[in-house]
Amino acid sequence: MTTPLDEQTLARCVQTAALAPSLHNSQPWRFRIADGTVDVFADRNRQLEVLDPAGRELLISVGAAVFTLRLAIGAQGRIPQLTVLPDPELPDLVARIRTGRATTPSAQVSALTAAITARHTNRRPFADAVVPADSMEQLSVAAAQEGAVLTRASAVSRDTIIGLGQAAEARLRARGSYRAELGRWTQPRTHRRDGIPPTAYGPWDAMEHMPLRDFGLVHRQPSRPTERFEAHPTIAVLATDGDAPPDWIRAGQALQRVLLTATCLHLATTPISQPVEIPAVREMLTDTSSNRWAQMIIRLGYAEPAAATPRRTLDDILERLQP
Repeated sequence: MTTPLDEQTLARCVQTAALAPSLHNSQPWRFRIADGTVDVFADRNRQLEVLDPAGRELLISVGAAVFTLRLAIGAQGRIPQLTVLPDPELPDLVARIRTGRATTPSAQVSALTAAITARHTNRRPFADAVVPADSMEQLSVAAAQEGAVLTRASAVSRDTIIGLGQAAEARLRARGSYRAELGRWTQPRTHRRDGIPPTAYGPWDAMEHMPLRDFGLVHRQPSRPTERFEAHPTIAVLATDGDAPPDWIRAGQALQRVLLTATCLHLATTPISQPVEIPAVREMLTDTSSNRWAQMIIRLGYAEPAAATPRRTLDDILERLQP
């Protein structure tokens, strides 16, 4: 019988999982280790009630952490056995991952694991260079491996999505509750280990073309530069068949696999969520006739490396069982 991974090793895997992306870097997850098993919980105290009242983006964020945890365990030479929403009595228990039999990590697992620390959301201008078709194919395959669909937007669709993103951003900015919530997650504080620091805001788009979230909207930085962004960005839509909590968790795992695959391909990435945060706008990106729901927009391209955002400590996210 295979001996389970020890708690110290699993704790390191949890710390790696916490490098996953999340809405406003809210890191809405908690973990518990017992007998070679890691339980992953949604931390509802970190849910963004204005942007995400249904908790869809929260579960996408937790799903991204679940995928990262699977990778970290796989890199330790064990097959991760995943169960999603394992206990109806515990709705915040998103996933349970058991360490299965020993195995040799595949080249893909090793490459994706190495990309975890290099992946950062990039809000800088991208180069005016086309993302090759074979790279897009690899990203589509990555999404499909997690049960999702990634579609590159055509020139017409791209312009439509950019327009919808601009409209969504304008509608959000007009809401006082949105500005208050954004202010809480961007407020500079000494030793803060969550949220978006000024170093990760990115420059302001001189042409106001790219629908990136303005993280400097509330706490403005006088030294923040203004730059010209690419005129014809590569935009892809990540979608799932269905729009229930299991689909959101699946979308998060697919999102992280896509982002890490892009990192391996030396691509910069920016998840863009405003168009899917306004229900009326999201419906325009969704094919309801086939029950295929848009979950996230992803900007892809080539750029200088982005700064990392802070992460909470292991003590903050790992629940210790009492002896």
